[in-house]
Amino acid sequence: MSETAQAAAGTAQAPDSNRWKALTFIALAQLMVVLDATIVNIALPSAQQDLGISDGNRQWVITAYALAFGGLLLFGGRIADIWGRKRTFVTGLIGFAGASALGGAATNEAMLLGSRALQGAFGALLAPAALSLLAVMFTDSKERAKAFGIYGAIAGGGGAVGLILGGFLTEYLDWRWTFFVNIPFAVVAAAGAYFVIREPSGSRNRSPLDIPGVVLSTLGLVSLVYGFTRAESEGWGDSMTIGLFVASAVLLAAFVLVESKVKAPLLPLRVITERNRGGVYLSLGLAIIAMFGLFLFLTYYLQIVKGYSPVKTGFAFLPMIAGMITGSTQIGARLMNRLPARLLMGPGFLVAAAGMLLLTQMEIGSSYAALLLPAMLLLGLGMGTAFMPAMSLATLGVEPRDSGVASAMVNTSQQVGGAIGTALLNTIAASATTAYVKDHIAGATTQPQQQLVQLQAQVHGYTNAIWFAVGILVVAAGIAFTFINAGSPDATAAAAGSLEGTEDDVKVPVIAH
Repeated sequence: MSETAQAAAGTAQAPDSNRWKALTFIALAQLMVVLDATIVNIALPSAQQDLGISDGNRQWVITAYALAFGGLLLFGGRIADIWGRKRTFVTGLIGFAGASALGGAATNEAMLLGSRALQGAFGALLAPAALSLLAVMFTDSKERAKAFGIYGAIAGGGGAVGLILGGFLTEYLDWRWTFFVNIPFAVVAAAGAYFVIREPSGSRNRSPLDIPGVVLSTLGLVSLVYGFTRAESEGWGDSMTIGLFVASAVLLAAFVLVESKVKAPLLPLRVITERNRGGVYLSLGLAIIAMFGLFLFLTYYLQIVKGYSPVKTGFAFLPMIAGMITGSTQIGARLMNRLPARLLMGPGFLVAAAGMLLLTQMEIGSSYAALLLPAMLLLGLGMGTAFMPAMSLATLGVEPRDSGVASAMVNTSQQVGGAIGTALLNTIAASATTAYVKDHIAGATTQPQQQLVQLQAQVHGYTNAIWFAVGILVVAAGIAFTFINAGSPDATAAAAGSLEGTEDDVKVPVIAH
């Protein structure tokens, strides 16, 4: 056993007796952050009308949150490493509650947009802190599998829960409750975390903060996320869109250069260059591209084409949530210690791709029970099975002082993937819809025929984009099979980088204290 491993073993503490209670509050906070990304979508039309927000500015209700959250994640992850994960987590929750109260009480557009940016900023503090707390508290391989199974199910299914909750609150109460509902979530999670969580000692990173890294990564990620968001509304050929992509490439390249030179980097390159973690970040980001596009298309399909109410639309997503929970807790968690991660992630993405493939057959009159229900179940099962080992592997073997920033990279790949998915797949769908209308509208002479062509065109656009999503998931599966080699004793030892010995030895991550 290496000196590092001996030191880790020597300082190992007995498992925290409150760790399962802590998981409850960590999971509650994660649910709040994930569902907040979709809950506001349902309420947006009502908020826009109430506050007099123009059509041109309404996207900023979503974009302000995405830019602050995506841009500040790496900074938030490093703050958790330096300041302490528990303290960062509780601060993030209290700030998120305050920002939500501000949003719910908004009297004008500026107040609402400001509150959304604040929500994103505090979300960027608490999301990586939550995942890294799990990483340092659950070090036994079997317990880690169960904990990350629950976390993975929430990370995957929280968005769909947001659609259901958003529908209920908007339809039966008021759009403001999509903000106010966060306050009890945050208060309960913060109080519970304060009294229950005991962060393992000696896991902080006492190095000074890398200010150039913070500036370059924040500006680079904001430019990237905003570039994709703008591409959706203004087109890919728009000069400002192109400028944002160029600026992002330059800033992120400069960030990598700076990180390779400074003594205490914001994102140590060892975190992302290790092939297993690199494979997780890449495949997870691609899978989220496919998933976010799907949420968007299915929501529109069910409400506009099928005429579902917001509440009914939310309930229509329940099979996907059930599939994700089953995939994470019953398949992924049970098999994680028996199979290499690639044999869960790769097949998981392929099962999800099979679900997507079914959805390419959507038509105006498609049956929910015969087509959408099995497709959603396959999607949920596949994604749940893949997400669970991905979340665990992303922080397995990472040095304790880097667990916050490694966790932030998981969130960053999801956030950037979401922005790319919404913009890219929406653009593909819009182009296919326009082309269909152009080819078929001449034959529609009456208003009902023209309306039918418009609906057929929309469904044609959705199915065209979903074909791309199928391809993206197949690529994600290929990356998981190719890059991720953790599972065999030698590979896992290499991935951990700090442990040597038998197969049983290497199952214990170096983050144990």
